[in-house]
Amino acid sequence: MKLLELIDLHTFYGESHVLHGVSLSVNAGETVTLMGRNGMGKTTTIRSALGLTPPRSGEVRVRGTTVTRWPAHRIAREGIALVPEGRGIFPTLTARENLLVSARPGRWTIDRVLRLFPRLGERLDHLGAQLSGGEQQMLSIARALLTNPSLIVLDGATEGLAPLVRQEIWSAVRQLRGEGTAALIVDKEVRALLEIGDRHLIMVKGRIVFSGTAGDWRARSEENLALLRA
Repeated sequence: MKLLELIDLHTFYGESHVLHGVSLSVNAGETVTLMGRNGMGKTTTIRSALGLTPPRSGEVRVRGTTVTRWPAHRIAREGIALVPEGRGIFPTLTARENLLVSARPGRWTIDRVLRLFPRLGERLDHLGAQLSGGEQQMLSIARALLTNPSLIVLDGATEGLAPLVRQEIWSAVRQLRGEGTAALIVDKEVRALLEIGDRHLIMVKGRIVFSGTAGDWRARSEENLALLRA
């Protein structure tokens, strides 16, 4: 079943045409990666999918239902959680309060996310602004999981983080994948994405120019790496 489907999206910022006919899908239990240089339209694709920057034309579907111009909070209630670029935590709330504000009934509980990210358990009474960048990213992922989503979208999953923290984040993503939570992941760590994803997409100038499995990638790895440098 397709949890999320984008069909021929064209998105603008004012008169600037950013997305040019973007189509992609994420199936239940599937991990899909979206790669590309900065400014290629990856974040705009996510914003268009989740109601934050609605497309001018095209269609967004969640489980087959058209949600193209639904408000973002209504799409989120359909079981899609966003870990945004820049983390988006509340800096004046404690880590505990950041978690509580998003919690919904389900298999993901505060105790469970703290087992996934033990470091957060030591920081629960710290304000969001007092956490390190890595701790803020863990908090952002934990907060998203507490909505008990069917699909988690990570925009810049490990960007700007120290190597050891990146390893912790990728380990958590692997656990989510093993438990059947679908994911759409944007990141610059090509090797990690290729290891963890079921399908991979490359975006250049607002268009999807490659879509395939890790095997498909290997068959044209030089061309794909060139696209990521273009």
